[in-house]
Amino acid sequence: MRSRYFVTGTSLLIGSVVVTLGVIMSPALTGVQQETKANLAKTDSTPYGPLTGADKDFVVKVRLAGLWEFPSGELALKKGTTSAVKTAGEHLIVGHAQLDAAVRNIAPKLGVQLPNKPTPQQQGFLDTLTAATGKDFDSRMAQILRITHGQIFSAIAKIRAASKNTLVRQLATQANTVVLDHITQMENTGMVDYASLPGQITATPTQGPDFTKPVMPRPGEPMVVLKAPPSLAGKGEAPTPSPPAPVDDTPSASPATPAVP
Repeated sequence: MRSRYFVTGTSLLIGSVVVTLGVIMSPALTGVQQETKANLAKTDSTPYGPLTGADKDFVVKVRLAGLWEFPSGELALKKGTTSAVKTAGEHLIVGHAQLDAAVRNIAPKLGVQLPNKPTPQQQGFLDTLTAATGKDFDSRMAQILRITHGQIFSAIAKIRAASKNTLVRQLATQANTVVLDHITQMENTGMVDYASLPGQITATPTQGPDFTKPVMPRPGEPMVVLKAPPSLAGKGEAPTPSPPAPVDDTPSASPATPAVP
């Protein structure tokens, strides 16, 4: 399959092309540098409601997730040894193509700059999967993607519950559906080692803050677009969720005054 995603070489890795799970798993799995409380507390005014630092951080996280999980799905289609692994790959490609389209649509409206490359940590995930073959690839893909999706899942819920920005809430609702679907797909492979999940999720990072820092594009650099190929039309779709509770999409509007009988 011809990839629509360009990845850099192995120069971002420290020491080796193959990064083991024991090294790469950390609380920063979402690939975004830990922000200070002061930065996250900053709030901007937008036509779609207040935009906090946490809201901006979330928008960038969604973009970063696609920049390495989309090509991970391509690897699954190419290297997976079971139909379940290949199906999981389809869901990764389609789900993140849809999320990427959404995040590229709202980012300029909110004044959020998006990265074009995965973080060094995320590139480590990709290089690990690129180097793996056979059943080793299947198990590594399922475990790495299950851990990362499991961690971001709770972060999405917090943003959806707390954000007062209409566009961010909509993105969080969509991301919640996609991530839950991807968790399910990883579990459906039968390759997830549940016993080791807690330890891998809470392992202490040793690579420093730059390991999870977004790399922003240079001025004039074309934006990377994640687009599912036509061959996946009708495949890889997340199940349609139950309709969410209605929300007020016009933050500036005041409640209507009841008519007097």
